[in-house]
Amino acid sequence: MTSAGKTCYALSLGSVEYRRALELQMQVCEMKKKGFREDVLLLLEHPPTITLGRNGRWHHLLASKEGLAARGVECFEVDRGGDITFHGPGQVVGYPLLQLEGRERDVHRYMRCLEDVLLRVLEAYGIESARREGLTGVWTGQGKIAAMGVHISRWITRHGFALNVRTDLAYFDLIVPCGIAGAGIASMSSILRRNVEVQEVADLLVEEFGSVFERRVVRVSEGDLYKAMQTHAHQNAVA
Repeated sequence: MTSAGKTCYALSLGSVEYRRALELQMQVCEMKKKGFREDVLLLLEHPPTITLGRNGRWHHLLASKEGLAARGVECFEVDRGGDITFHGPGQVVGYPLLQLEGRERDVHRYMRCLEDVLLRVLEAYGIESARREGLTGVWTGQGKIAAMGVHISRWITRHGFALNVRTDLAYFDLIVPCGIAGAGIASMSSILRRNVEVQEVADLLVEEFGSVFERRVVRVSEGDLYKAMQTHAHQNAVA
């Protein structure tokens, strides 16, 4: 499935609240700062959530707090790059928690590799997609289909991407997506005019991620990940 390289644990977590996903990312990254070697790819969905990145502008949020509450939407300011975006059911959200090494230590290269993963997945479904000059993410003729925003500290990555699979696109009316007025938003289902299964797309993302990033991908459970981190912490404590 992948070329030989570093091991990357891949977790499919289903629906996870945004705050909980942030906590898990931080836990893994703290362990990586302490020498935990394995990289991690979290794949999940969120309940309806709006996030505002480091370059975000509050006027790109078009709904009041009351309006968000009425639709059950949470809102977070976070330390990823980019502006404002929506996460919700029907997306595959990917959080790669990688220790970049050697030639990987290039933020531009890292972002282009993330886009390559998404472009390959969409191509497999027969969806024409491309980059846009000066912008991050992946675009189709019907609009933006995948958003990206990352944080990199000590060459350890957090945050990642969101691919619209069968997302309710009406939620994007609450914001100016990525701060780009009139850009349009698309999903795989809206383009293909059929239901596309989120888990099926997530499985393909895992394969393409391993190929693009040259990782040996091992699928594990959340419990397996915690066991591996606990083992590492114990070994450090007795060393």
